[in-house]
Amino acid sequence: MLVAGIDVGSLSSEAVILDGEKILSYSILATGANSRRAAERALEEALRAGNISREEIGYVVATGYGRINVPFAHRQVTEITCHARGAVYLVPDTRLVIDIGGQDSKVIKVGPGGVVEDFVMNDKCAAGTGRFLEVMARALETDLEGFSELASRARRAATISSMCTVFAESEVVSLIGQGAPREEIALGLCEAIAERVAAMVHRLGKPQPTVTMTGGVAKNRSVVQALSRRLGVEVVVPPEPQIVGALGAALIARSSLARGVV
Repeated sequence: MLVAGIDVGSLSSEAVILDGEKILSYSILATGANSRRAAERALEEALRAGNISREEIGYVVATGYGRINVPFAHRQVTEITCHARGAVYLVPDTRLVIDIGGQDSKVIKVGPGGVVEDFVMNDKCAAGTGRFLEVMARALETDLEGFSELASRARRAATISSMCTVFAESEVVSLIGQGAPREEIALGLCEAIAERVAAMVHRLGKPQPTVTMTGGVAKNRSVVQALSRRLGVEVVVPPEPQIVGALGAALIARSSLARGVV
């Protein structure tokens, strides 16, 4: 039978449907105010995309901050475990996973097979997360895609002294008022995010290849490039970094189904 993984995050929810080793379909949508409904919609969309019936799904694992609100899941697993499993499945040589989600950041040290060896997490503050970037993009009068494009055109980075979302937004508004180019401000924000995440990485020791980045912020090429420079190693981004947590959940669902775990 087929299996599914559901990742209910603060900003987006994803579903992945697996048939053995093959990803049959996936979905990505905004979580909104109702995480339970978001999980249902994510699975429905993935089923529709793969032309699959609900009855064909033999096991479901839920992850993410809203995992306890997925009543049709057989198991709930932490996103740290799921991102490690999903990253190693997509990039087998992965030894470090950097996941920047909607409202938190995680750095996960992994061993062979995606086993979690150690991790550090910032869930006390939204600095440098997807929510942070949304606020900064709005201050720069663009969207997230435009934010990345702005940063890629900058020749130098403006200095951003605060990573607090509230203070950083005020700083951005002030820089705009002073005539600083939006491109330089955008790049300065990317560099500030990279500096913060690099500090988390170094708490786990010197980064060893391969470093894989997951989560929606991994779609911002300027952040990825800034991280690569600061870490001194290439940061690899899977083709669709936003589904890695749901993929890991689906892989665990596959293992659980094979072992007969209820």
